Amino acid sequence: MSRLAFIGAGRLGQVLARAMAAQGEAVVAVSSRNQDAAEALALRIPGCQVMTQEQALQAADLVFLTVSDDAIEPLARALPWRSGQAVVHCSGATELTALAAAGLRGATVGGFHPLQIFSDPENAAQLLAGSAVAIEAEPPLREELLRLAALLGMQPLQLPPGTRAAYHAAASFSASFILSLLDEAVQIWAGVGLPQQQALQALLPLARGTLQAAEKRGLAGALSGPISRGDAGVVAGHLQTLDSLGAEHGAFYRELSRRQLQLARASGRLDEQALQRLEALLGH
Repeated sequence: MSRLAFIGAGRLGQVLARAMAAQGEAVVAVSSRNQDAAEALALRIPGCQVMTQEQALQAADLVFLTVSDDAIEPLARALPWRSGQAVVHCSGATELTALAAAGLRGATVGGFHPLQIFSDPENAAQLLAGSAVAIEAEPPLREELLRLAALLGMQPLQLPPGTRAAYHAAASFSASFILSLLDEAVQIWAGVGLPQQQALQALLPLARGTLQAAEKRGLAGALSGPISRGDAGVVAGHLQTLDSLGAEHGAFYRELSRRQLQLARASGRLDEQALQRLEALLGH
């Protein structure tokens, strides 16, 4: 079993350190610029101590850098890594080249990015099991990270080198970009007189139902609404109303609807004539 240290005691570091310790892993050190956060985290993990960054490196075999993306490369350059040690960053977007300086000093480098949101650490801890985690490392570190993923009940995604920007950008569509879609809906409802908070509370169950349907039936199988039915008249009414509220609303609807046409075609529920009517209505 590796001795683990965490440099960074923000929301991600808190969740991972506590989750691993709860599964019996030896989390021996935490270091952070925020001393209060480091002390609060250490108090919740038996045998864990607050240390300087250098002390944490000396105490641990495997060091997790749970810091901001911009801090990863400077830390890798500044710290006294040693041969036989492993260092892992937890960024989805930053390539492992940011850890090159640690590698030159003999450390093995890797990436371990939980595909989950951490705005609420307590809730995130409950969501870790069943979530994906993007892993990138050479053996034997890769096997150690896979072991930790299994211990946490996470599903590993093994990323090829050089793909993290594409991986992370795509993940945004399933995470924060959902908020952009909800914001668009709330704005439109507000434009016809519905209070924003009331609108959001009404829309959230609909969003949850859609995600649950996608989980059970896949993306094409979960498709609903006028595009899925080939209802060109309803789509035309939507476009007329949204264009009247502002060109950006109609343009956003058209772009999303054109993407939905691909799912409608994949579902096999519409004939080619119905699909062509919708394509003509939405433009290219």
